[in-house]
Formats: sequence, structure tokens, C-alpha cells
Amino acid sequence: MTYKTFLTSFLITLGCVFPIQAKETPSPSDIQLGAVKAAVVELNNGNTLYSKHSDWQTPIASLTKLMTALVVVESGQNMDEWVMIPKPDRETRKNAYSRMRVGSTLKRKDLLRLALMSSENLAAYTLAHSYPGGVDAFVSAMNQKAQSLGMQDSRFVDASGLSSRNLSTAADLVKLVEAVAKHDLIREYSTTPRYTAYFRKPRYSLGYGNTNRLVHRTSWDIELSKTGYITEAGRCLIMVSKVDGKDVAIVLLDAFGKLTPLGDAGRVKRWLTTGDGGKVAGAALRYEQTKSREYPHQYDKVSSF
Repeated sequence: MTYKTFLTSFLITLGCVFPIQAKETPSPSDIQLGAVKAAVVELNNGNTLYSKHSDWQTPIASLTKLMTALVVVESGQNMDEWVMIPKPDRETRKNAYSRMRVGSTLKRKDLLRLALMSSENLAAYTLAHSYPGGVDAFVSAMNQKAQSLGMQDSRFVDASGLSSRNLSTAADLVKLVEAVAKHDLIREYSTTPRYTAYFRKPRYSLGYGNTNRLVHRTSWDIELSKTGYITEAGRCLIMVSKVDGKDVAIVLLDAFGKLTPLGDAGRVKRWLTTGDGGKVAGAALRYEQTKSREYPHQYDKVSSF
């Protein structure tokens, strides 16, 4: 018997005597999150690892832009076309500042990148404005896509997410994540750390950074990202990240302060790898508890279609 044959036989025998145990899924009771609504799902098999109030309908702010991106990418429009920046609509003009100059032009693919990575609201509005049939047709396409994905508790009224009437649930947003994650372009654009956009008519350039600071960290392997915030929605975050070699979708809705969604993401990662879900800071925890008590009296589900 050769040494190699002996070693193989020994290892097989050892495995029988001391069977290797599969890693157990950590218990949801061992993790605490500051987000009022949340869902954590393995994308490869759809296994729900964690869920909290995932059926509660709520404003989703700029997470809306993931649906905007999906409609644009699947529309067949020329991504290299130069698109004119229009005068913003009332919602965009009222609630968001943009450095882009009205009347200048930028390639559609760059508008999409800025809308995803930097949450540029006028870029999102421009994408809808340049869609065949204009903004109304674009919003209709968003709702039709939501229906086709089975997002029955979702409704969209604009492309940027500035309106509090853009509504969804954590469970519905997992379905959206599953759809957008199939598009390499959306994955790439949403996780771009920094980008310089070059405009024409007139010529100028603007630098942008990703609104999710975790994409800059080498300790994270993030494959999809989108942040969101308006007062009615609280702080929101969607990510797909490799955790223990698995693609894990993390949906966090309505958290207190800029740091809470980032902390929640870290707690999810640590919980999945070590079983330790950590603790939430006092102010964030009080916010979560107050909003959880108030929710049933604030929102009644609105039919999407």
C-alpha cells in the first residue's frame, strides 16, 4: 500500500469515526438590528435566514432606483446615447439638489451609474424623462415590472424615490434584488466606489462617490448596493454580499441615523459567520422600538395596482 493510499484510507476512516458536521444556520434570536423592517436571504436557494416585519409596507426612498435601473436596462434603449438633462419636475426640484446643469448632455449609461452609486436624483428623473412616452410611461413600466415579479405590496410613483408614496416591503424588495442581481451592469454600477462623469454642451466634469461607505472597505465583498433616505422612510440599505462563499441579500428599512444600517449590515455578517449578532446602540434601539409600536396605527397597506 502506497503512502497516498494509506493516507486516503485513514482520512476516510477518521471521517466515519468523527463525522464532519455541517455548519448550523445561526439562530435569528441571536441577532439584534436597528432597522424596523428587515430581511436576509440566500440568493442561490431563496432560503430566508432572518426576517423582521418583512411584510410591513413602507416608503422606500432611493431604493426605488433599483427598479428604475431594472426598467432602463431591460428597455433596450441605447446606453451610449447622449441624453439631455431636463428641467427637474416639482418633486425633484423641491426635495433634491443636483450639480448637473440643465440642458447639458450625458450618456444614458453614465446617468444610470450616477443614479445607482451616488443616488443622483436628477439623473434618475432624466432616465424616466427620456423613456419612450416620458415619465408617466416609465412609472407605468415600473409598476408593471413589480407586478410581474410578484411584488404585490409595492407601488411606484416616481423614478427617484423622493416621493413618500413609493411603497414596498422588505419581502417584496428581496424579489427586486433577485431580479436586478441578474444584470451585471446594475451590479457594477451600484458598487462603483468613485466615478467622474464627463458632460457635453457645455463640456464639464463632475466627480461622484458611492453613498454606501462599505463598498470602499476591503473586508466586504459587495456585489450590489443601494442606500436610501427621506424623512418618511428613515435610513435604508440594500446589499448583496459574499458571506462564507454565499451570495446573501440584506434588506434594511427604516433605521435611525446614517450609521445604523451600516452597523446592522456588520451585525448580519458577524452573525452569519460567528453566530454573534451584537447589540444596537441605545438611540437606534429606542427608535426601532418606538416605530414598531407606532406602525400599525400609521400605515394601511395600499394596493399596488
